[in-house]
Order: sequence, then structure tokens, then C-alpha cells
Amino acid sequence: MNHRFSRRRFLQTSTLVAGSGLILPRARLVFGTEANIRLRVAAIGAAGHGRSNVDNVAALGAAIVALCDVDHRHAADTFQKYPQARVFTDFRRMFDALGNGVDAVLVSTPDHTHAVAAAAAIERGKHVYCEKPLTRTVHEARVLREAARRHKVVTQLGNQGSASAALRRAVELAWGGVLGEIREAHVWFDGGNGPLERPKDTPPVPETLDWDLWLGPAEYRPYHPAYLPGAWRGWRAFGSGIVGDFGCHTANIAFRALRLDLLWEPDPAAAPGERRIRVQTWPSEVNDEGYPRASRTLLEFPARGSFPPARLTLYAKEKPAEDLLLGWPRGGWGDLLVGSKGSLYSECPWNTRYVLLPEARFADFKGGPPETLPRTDNHHREWLEACQGRGQTFSPFSLGGPLTELLQLANLAGLVEGPLEYDPLTGRVVNHPQADALLHREYRPGWRL
Repeated sequence: MNHRFSRRRFLQTSTLVAGSGLILPRARLVFGTEANIRLRVAAIGAAGHGRSNVDNVAALGAAIVALCDVDHRHAADTFQKYPQARVFTDFRRMFDALGNGVDAVLVSTPDHTHAVAAAAAIERGKHVYCEKPLTRTVHEARVLREAARRHKVVTQLGNQGSASAALRRAVELAWGGVLGEIREAHVWFDGGNGPLERPKDTPPVPETLDWDLWLGPAEYRPYHPAYLPGAWRGWRAFGSGIVGDFGCHTANIAFRALRLDLLWEPDPAAAPGERRIRVQTWPSEVNDEGYPRASRTLLEFPARGSFPPARLTLYAKEKPAEDLLLGWPRGGWGDLLVGSKGSLYSECPWNTRYVLLPEARFADFKGGPPETLPRTDNHHREWLEACQGRGQTFSPFSLGGPLTELLQLANLAGLVEGPLEYDPLTGRVVNHPQADALLHREYRPGWRL
């Protein structure tokens, strides 16, 4: 199948349709789950996108055994749709009550509670599907990656475009040398955020909302509708701005094609300091409460095995030079690989289609390297089947963790004077104590990773 697109026609390759159940025929599978037993799933965060995740796995045959949300009015429609599920407000009490009665967990809360919810599940041996970005801080992403490895659970980051055959083919073409040597990439987002000022008035907390639990590990502040149900994304205390929110989608091809994940793996041949990542962000303004209206971040990477040194530039509202598109129209969103023999561009925020450039050179392109990456028709199905021992996920925390680290480093670098030097093996900013202190933040009492 041709997954490229022409100027006149865009071939959509999104793969979010539901399919048949998970009744597998033979054999006992890993993790103690039998092939012919429905996976028992609990959801932390049951409104908004949380409901979408619940609906998706239920349509694929999973049994929804518990729903947890801090606002029972906001999640009421999900509770009504799954009356067989036990309802909770605090996920810690949910785990105490369910014990071994749950196999896997969906985490669809605001960014600032992803880590504590996912870690609680992993520590109990539960498989986890967590929305993007994986965590709100750099350190949290490292903790989840290591916890998943240590407990040997199946994980999947919620960047659903990863299931696209087009995305996987784009990565194969990059790895197969079709673009030549790739030393440059650009990723841009169609918009920024803006500085924010913390509200001074203190309206009453809605009766159905547990505000203390919504805050979770974040520093206490009074309730205000300026934060929820959806505006939390623009607040540094709770969300990750457009770079963190959409980076796990829009930078997906670039991160995979450049094999940046290799920097998180020890290399005996590398001398101390050779694996460091250089990061510098130029924001339109600096604001402790919110994210900038516009920003540009340059990340410089050392060689990774057979992959040469490379530079990745992230743009929020800003855009790269038009001539980099070699005559192709520059879209509002973009993931662009610049190689010595050609370029690959995805204008889709979810990276589910691409074009090879220059257009004339690749007009009759066919073939290329063989398919080496597994194919799936559904991001949630891939996770559910992996939980039952059938195949592996394409966005495990071993990949989603480093991707999230980079995006949160870009956000962090906008608060300090750069450049920063980050060691992905130790998880430290080695040249800037102030930035190093921002890799994590102190939790409120009662919360831990």
C-alpha cells in the first residue's frame, strides 16, 4: 500500500476503529493471564478523553471493572454507560479495594497526576496505558520507565498515531537510507500558549468535585474554574503547554527515525560526557505560571551507534524556513526530516501521513527497504493483546519516557538562560544547578512515586 500523499490527494491512515474481542485460541500466555480470559481493566480518569479510552478498550472485548474520577458529575455519563464497574474517587483506595481483581489500568488524568497514578498501578504489577505526555516532569518520566522495566509490565503511551502504517513506513524509509544521512529535523506546532496570572478570587468548590484529590501531588492552591475541566493544559503546575501536549504526537516520526532513544542506553564505547544532549529555548516571554506565546528550542544530539550527530528544532507558533520544504507548501503543523538524499515531511499533527521531497524526484518512488516493523490496526488493541502475551507495544514507556523527557526539557529550558547540557544516562543537567533543580518538584504530603 502507498502511504505517501500527493499535492492533490492526502491518504489518511488513522487507525482508531474498534474491532473484535480479545478471545485468543490456544496456550497459556505470559504474566499469568490465560488467553481465553477477558482482560479486567480499571480506568483512572473517566471523563473527556478518559471516556474515549474506556470505550475503545471495551469495544475490543476488555471488561471494565472499575472507574475512578475526582469529579463524579463530569464523569457521570461514563459511570452510567458501565454500571457493572465499581466507582471510586481516589485511585489509591481503588487499588486497595480491587487487589488482584484488575489486570490493567488506563490513566487519563491531567498531566500532573499521570506519574503517581501510573506508578501506583505498576508497583502492583498492573499493565498501564497512559495518556500523553507520559509525565509532567523530566524525573517522573525516568521513574516510570525504570518501574515498568523492573516490574515487567506491558505499557503503552497514548500517542495513537503510532499505530498508523504510514508512520511505521516513514520510520522504515528513514532507517533504510532512502533519505540518506539525516542530521537535521524540525517539528512545529500551530500555536503557542501565553503567560498566565494566578486567580485571586476563591469561588466555592463544586459539590461533586474533590479538589484536594484533583490537585494530587501539586502544591496546594484554591479551586478556580480557570484550571478545569480543560484549561489546566496551559498552567505549568498541571499541564505541559502545546509542546508537551502535542509533542508526543507531532515529534513521533523524528524521535523514532533518529533513534534518539539510544541515548538512554549505556554505550561502553562512549567516553564520559559524550552522550550529553544540548538544549536551548528562546521563548517570547518567561512566565512561571504559564507557557510562552511562542518559542523555539534547539536540541543537539551526539552520535548514536551508526546514527550521526543531529539537530532537532521545536517551534511553538514559530515556523522553520519555507525553503526547507523544497517547494512543498509549509503547513501549520510539521515533522520534517532533512536528509542528504531527500526529505520526509508529515503535515499531520498525529504523523499519520507523509510526503517524500523534493516531489519531482520521488514522484515514481516505489519499493524501498522491506517492512520490518509490526503492523496493527488499533493502538488500544496492540496494548490489550500485548497484555495477554501476544506481541509487543510500539510506544512502551522505554520509548515514551525519553520522548517525554525531551519535551519537558524544552519546556524547562524556557525558564532559564541556556544552553543546558543534559545527561540522559544520569538524568541530570550537568552545567546548570538551577535547571537541574527544575527536573522535578516536591510533592505534597501523602503523595509519592
